[in-house]
Amino acid sequence: MNQKILKTLEFQKIIQELTSFASSTLGKEMISDLHPSQSKEEVMQWQEETADGVQIERLRGGMPIPKLENVRPHLKRLDIGASLNATEIAQIGKILTTTTETRRFFEELKETGIEFYRLYTITDQFVTTPQLNQRIRETVNEDGHILDDASPALRGIRVGIKKGENAVREKLESVIRGKSAKYLSDALITIRNDRYVVPVKQEYRNHFGGVVHDQSSTGQTLFIEPKAVVDLNNRLRQLQIEERHEEDRILAELSEEIAPYSKEIHNNMLLLAQLDFIGAKAAYAKSIQAVRPEINDDNEVKLYSARHPLLDQQTVVPNDIFIGGEYQAVVITGPNTGGKTVILKTLGLLQLMGQSGLQIPAAEESQIGIFNEVFADIGDEQSIEQSLSTFSSHMTNIVWILRKMDEKSLIIFDELGAGTDPQEGAALAIAILDQIGSVGSSVMVTSHYPELKVYGYNHAKTINASMEFDVDTLSPTYRLLFGVPGRSNAFEISKRLGLSPDIIQNARHLIDGETQNLNEMIADLENTRKMTEMEYQEIREHVNEADQLLKDLKTAVQEFWQERDDLMKKAKEKANQTVEQAQEDAEKVIADLRNKQLESGIDVAIKEHEFIDARTRLANLRHEEALSKNKVLKKEKAKQSLKPGDDVKVQSFGQKGIIVEKAGDKQWVVQMGMLKMKLDESDLILTAPEKEPARRTATLKSASQSHVSPQLDLRGERYENALARMDQYLDAALLANYPQVTIVHGKGTGALRKGVTEALKRHPSVKSFGYAPANQGGNGATIVEFKN
Repeated sequence: MNQKILKTLEFQKIIQELTSFASSTLGKEMISDLHPSQSKEEVMQWQEETADGVQIERLRGGMPIPKLENVRPHLKRLDIGASLNATEIAQIGKILTTTTETRRFFEELKETGIEFYRLYTITDQFVTTPQLNQRIRETVNEDGHILDDASPALRGIRVGIKKGENAVREKLESVIRGKSAKYLSDALITIRNDRYVVPVKQEYRNHFGGVVHDQSSTGQTLFIEPKAVVDLNNRLRQLQIEERHEEDRILAELSEEIAPYSKEIHNNMLLLAQLDFIGAKAAYAKSIQAVRPEINDDNEVKLYSARHPLLDQQTVVPNDIFIGGEYQAVVITGPNTGGKTVILKTLGLLQLMGQSGLQIPAAEESQIGIFNEVFADIGDEQSIEQSLSTFSSHMTNIVWILRKMDEKSLIIFDELGAGTDPQEGAALAIAILDQIGSVGSSVMVTSHYPELKVYGYNHAKTINASMEFDVDTLSPTYRLLFGVPGRSNAFEISKRLGLSPDIIQNARHLIDGETQNLNEMIADLENTRKMTEMEYQEIREHVNEADQLLKDLKTAVQEFWQERDDLMKKAKEKANQTVEQAQEDAEKVIADLRNKQLESGIDVAIKEHEFIDARTRLANLRHEEALSKNKVLKKEKAKQSLKPGDDVKVQSFGQKGIIVEKAGDKQWVVQMGMLKMKLDESDLILTAPEKEPARRTATLKSASQSHVSPQLDLRGERYENALARMDQYLDAALLANYPQVTIVHGKGTGALRKGVTEALKRHPSVKSFGYAPANQGGNGATIVEFKN
């Protein structure tokens, strides 16, 4: 893109406003390099990044990027083995800390399910250095001051310095507040050449002895280090020298630790600058109420409610601006000060912003193209040095544009052909438009020439437009009207200002008939447009009424079906109450039968599947609520994840059971009492585990077997004792007829876990075993399944 257009349309002012929203030095540098791109892929990528930034600006108020310095010079010095000062290390530490905070910020966004086009790809490239971060934080603060705890030696030296300073001050305090105070110019303690001194009158210089370090500009005051504090100052000075040497040692050591990470630090700095750049674009878009433009492959520009970004967004008049597609050329006519030039600059500047990855101040669904070049001839570019007239200056620029343009160019001309004889200027303007049309460039021009109004009316792929003018108020409305050429309104304005009707009538006779007919045609078009607008508003009101009626009808239908469902639900609930009472009675009978069977110790009278079948027939009498209406049940069923050992409810039988193993895709083997069945996953609902019920049977059991827990906790046991306990526990669990048990061995060093694994491999009654799910202990517990 040529640099001339950026200057003509004041693109640099956009850059200046955008820079104010950046925090980092490199972010500001990236903004200063911002320019329009001719690549659709690049523009799309930039626009997606800006859209991501706008989303963060809306959700979180922006990205957590503080003010960061460019540390490239620091890293170069590290690469050649130099040491950094405390301020430079603090600046590097701030980049590393910001990297960690920014990565954590985006990880939290990812966890909440927020999607981005590009930002996660950028932040995944961050390299965090937690140990180096900690080391820098322990050594220097954000202001570049070396902390006392940077080393034990430094802490000791600074404690000594503090004591030494107190001793010197106490000694000098006794001087300035004692009998010798009358020899002082002022009762204060100051520092000269890093040593504590007092201001002494010239005539009493020998009273204190010691060393003279400085004198006032008049020579009446000498800054003397009294003899009484010379030794104290000497010791203090020695400690200060030791402090500087220790600080240099600490900084050199820390610089060596930072040096291996120079590439990572540089990479993180560039990524943070890119995020700062994106955040600045988003903040600027918010400030001008901008939207993301769509990219039109055919370079058809459609800007709805477009506003010039450098004008006051509260007072600027928005306009719809179209060019390309059906209309390759747009001719805007109308009186001066009506806003024609602003329309041209708005079109050009918004196109440059869009191709630079910036959002534009317009309404949603606005479209831009991807032009190879944008050219403009706007304003008076008369050159005094080259002795060019206004016309010559414009024509020189136009000749250059005609040489450079192609079919993917956008051209803007303000007052095309002006500055010379009107007839010749109009002819030149038409010829130039024909030349541009033959190449295929899109062009928008402003003009006062009537011939161009006729050109726009008769020429293919060309449309007239004008700036609306309110004759009643004698002021422009700044509204752009497509399809209607403009007129000067000179007669109407003169009449309202009091010019004699006779003069106006004579003037009308002086203009040629063709011009008069053209003005009448424009007036008719304006009247037709106003009538069309009134009819559109009336139709719009009818459409709104129809929409409201349709909305009310949909609401009524929805309420009807809801009421019907409520009545059906109440009827089913009443029927269910009756069935539930019958089920309770039947359950009592079944329970009595089961108790008698268990007491007899035989299993021949009534089979287990007969119990299940009877209970299923009773359960089928119940009216279950439709799953499509039961949102809670749908949600719970959707999120269940089945695995062996889970407690489930079998819907088709109305019975609870335990999953034994997976039998295939979406099928599981379920143990219901003594009955095993292969069932579809859709027939199972995950339930909370229940305590092992107490079993009554005629089989004789020992006291130790009567209370066996389904879980054995070996944590804290010695290795040999733990394996012995587990062996006894497995035997007891087998006698208790448990299908599976859980062995809790903890994570620790892994020795006990390994011993448990080896013992289970050798046990003859163990069918399979494996670590528990993450929510049940993970690799700190093992679930054991027994053979049938």
